[in-house]
Amino acid sequence: MSAAPRIVLYHATPVAMEPVQSAMAKLWPQAEVVNLLDDGLTIDRAKEGPELSAALTERFVDFGRYAHRIGADGILVTCSAFGPAIEKMAAELPVPVLKPNEAMFRAALAAGKRIGMLATFGPAVATMEDEFAAMREEIGSEASLDTTVVPDAIDRLRKGDAEAHNRLVAARAPDFAGHDAIMLAHFSTSRAAEAVRAVVGIAVFSAPEAAVSRMRALVAGES
Repeated sequence: MSAAPRIVLYHATPVAMEPVQSAMAKLWPQAEVVNLLDDGLTIDRAKEGPELSAALTERFVDFGRYAHRIGADGILVTCSAFGPAIEKMAAELPVPVLKPNEAMFRAALAAGKRIGMLATFGPAVATMEDEFAAMREEIGSEASLDTTVVPDAIDRLRKGDAEAHNRLVAARAPDFAGHDAIMLAHFSTSRAAEAVRAVVGIAVFSAPEAAVSRMRALVAGES
């Protein structure tokens, strides 16, 4: 591997791009970053039911195969609605493949037993809750997870109104004031982190920085 590892950021929506690019620039400026975007994935995922179809899974994994062909030393997926497809891709490819929320889940589980999650893209919630439950079992935690989906926030963000997105997300944060921690479900939701922290007095976790730190460790061969 070269001194500058090539890290492919795999996006299924444009609104996930800026937060992780900022995290990469802050935490791993030595890496060579390549962005791959297919925003049709999110559009088509929203049309499906709770289960991810075999056809969309194969399409998702095939994009990962392309990332490997262009020299990825690691692939960081930034969309949380494709958990089973990410697992299939990770099993097939010989480079680290990281789910967007894996590192954030670990941090939140270390913070306590009552965890809240603020989401803005409903189709992602079921797979995220399944992944959280699997990690909880893996580490032997008894933590509970309560999820709130914030209507309209992601639509505002897609239209360029990040301020409204952040305000809508933060308005629901006090619902979890009695919890030990709040997770912001998606990379795109991380924009609201400061707004959420301003209205609650508990730990607030977002995915991009945790994911970048975890990917750096994986590429370096650390567990």
